[in-house]
Amino acid sequence: MSTDTCLVWTDIHALEEDMRAFEREYGIRSETFYAAYMNGEEPGDDRWVLDFGEWASVYRTWLARQQTPLQSVDT
Repeated sequence: MSTDTCLVWTDIHALEEDMRAFEREYGIRSETFYAAYMNGEEPGDDRWVLDFGEWASVYRTWLARQQTPLQSVDT
């Protein structure tokens, strides 16, 4: 496995850990949160605004990383 591939996988796993932390804190899945966020739904509490912005950024980055072409582990 190339170094670039390892870095992408490391990023993906770190982003997933971040998403799980948000999911535990707010009690919803990232996919559900992001769909609501993109539809303009406001957080239930003003104190959540910064977290929601960060969560959306983490989710967008995770989606982008999922699209990164990875070499097969067998090569």
